[in-house]
Amino acid sequence: MNILLIGSGGREHALAWKLAQSRLIAENGGTLYASPGNPGVAQHATLVPLDLSNHAQVVAFCTEQGIGLVVIGPELPLVDGLSDSLRAAGFAVFGPSQAAAQLEGSKGFTKDLCERAGIPTAGYVRTTSLEQAVEALDRFAAPYVLKADGLAAGKGVVIAQDRAEAEAALDDMFGGSFGQAGAEVVIEEFMEGEEVSFFALTDGAVIVPFGSAQDHKRVGDGDTGPNTGGMGAYSPARVLTSDMRGEVLSKIVAPTVKTLADEGTPYAGVLYAGLMLTSEGPKLVEYNCRFGDPECQVLMMRLQSDLGEYLLACANYSLGALPAPQFSTKKALTVVMAADGYPGTPAKGGRIANIEVAEAAGAKVFHAGTALDAEGRLVANGGRVLNVTAQGDSVAEAQDAAYRAVDALDFPTGFCRRDIGWREIERETAAV
Repeated sequence: MNILLIGSGGREHALAWKLAQSRLIAENGGTLYASPGNPGVAQHATLVPLDLSNHAQVVAFCTEQGIGLVVIGPELPLVDGLSDSLRAAGFAVFGPSQAAAQLEGSKGFTKDLCERAGIPTAGYVRTTSLEQAVEALDRFAAPYVLKADGLAAGKGVVIAQDRAEAEAALDDMFGGSFGQAGAEVVIEEFMEGEEVSFFALTDGAVIVPFGSAQDHKRVGDGDTGPNTGGMGAYSPARVLTSDMRGEVLSKIVAPTVKTLADEGTPYAGVLYAGLMLTSEGPKLVEYNCRFGDPECQVLMMRLQSDLGEYLLACANYSLGALPAPQFSTKKALTVVMAADGYPGTPAKGGRIANIEVAEAAGAKVFHAGTALDAEGRLVANGGRVLNVTAQGDSVAEAQDAAYRAVDALDFPTGFCRRDIGWREIERETAAV
């Protein structure tokens, strides 16, 4: 089978690495294509330069190459409706429809769905003007949670510690600091607890748990500094206990899938639930309509089942025919190497070397924001540049292996956090 993977980040390198091992390709003489991909993805796939906003061009390529499955990695093409265009042309697609992808494309859409379905989440108000938003602050106590309604590359959330900070942030949001994403702002009550990510595959009817992870959003050690797209993650997140997972499935994920189906917008793909573990139980923070980045990297390191089979079953609405996916009992941890300046303006063009040395130290290095310069040398080409990923019998062991590989890299214009996995390592230490 020929498969087309859409996307260019670390998530897509991890997906390409795993899809290239699928029997769908290996046993049938198939080809894995990727667009646009990156130098890491190119190790596993044939890169094709498609204009992803030109749906007709993507459909034409799939027709010419006899593509049997399209896997859409990032959120933007999903919110743009690429999956609808491909399905209308008869192709199997892993990724929800444009209507269902509103779960990520609009914070307000998701909050309203939660209210209709009785899903536990923070109280909220949707606002469409600065004046309305400032007035709505009266309904909440500090700290204030302010969210740009639309897509903002994982950076559209501000937690303001006092009223003055909140009003200044709202002024920025409605003033265009998040572009069109900030044309509407959702204000939420602040939830106390620990955040964790839960993943499930669904074909719109059947729901299959697909692992857990914990991301590290702040740019600096000790969870300091501004929010980023994610500076590292580990899996599984043991803090999400078996009982909690059951509660998340029954009270959050299942009602979401059922409500969308009942309302004529069935959801097929991966459902990524960002959760807050509060004293009242797990509550939904937000949904993403694709695998997390960098959570995908640690999930793929642990996945032992054939990824292609599960993604195809979601696309063909036959997920119930497969057994539960199998994951390694080992822990996986990934450290994001970012370019100096991130999450502001990153320094592009910095030389990267010694990836082979880092991998020889026992890690897998996924490319996120990389490119080849005119001389064919690997350079930084984005904010988050590399995802250095390793496994161990404990999170502490996985962390040690990942940082040994980080230290083997030669990337002088890059930096990373040095404490990824710290919460779980503290728990592991306390349990000894």
